[in-house]
Amino acid sequence: MKRIVISLFAILLVFSLVVCNQKSTKEELIIDIGDSTKFTEEEISNAIKIVKDNFDFPASTLTKIWYKEEESNRLTEIYLESGRGSINEIQPENVIVLLSNFDVNDSGDNPVLNPDSTYENYQWILIRDNENSEWIIDDQGY
Repeated sequence: MKRIVISLFAILLVFSLVVCNQKSTKEELIIDIGDSTKFTEEEISNAIKIVKDNFDFPASTLTKIWYKEEESNRLTEIYLESGRGSINEIQPENVIVLLSNFDVNDSGDNPVLNPDSTYENYQWILIRDNENSEWIIDDQGY
């Protein structure tokens, strides 16, 4: 009888560890640094770190963040023509646009975003004074 109880306990322990491992894998942030002729991998990584460190939407989890040069360049042009870039005189080589996905849980703790939903292709526009300065978030949204 003892062996059966110990065996069942061991099986339950193994299954609980597997379930915990699957849940933590699901919650990991996916980062995709695409190919770039405009920025180094370090420059893109630094911009991604700024977004990760400043993501603080209540009841939300950042699930994916990426840099895709073609899309970033297109969004940078829009930013420079009609966004804040049209007034701050920033140069295109000092603008990077990252995209992200994030989930909002169903707790109702976020008064602005829809509960139990996923936001996709959310934009983060970062600027810097020059290639030796740090990125700052200048704008974000859709």
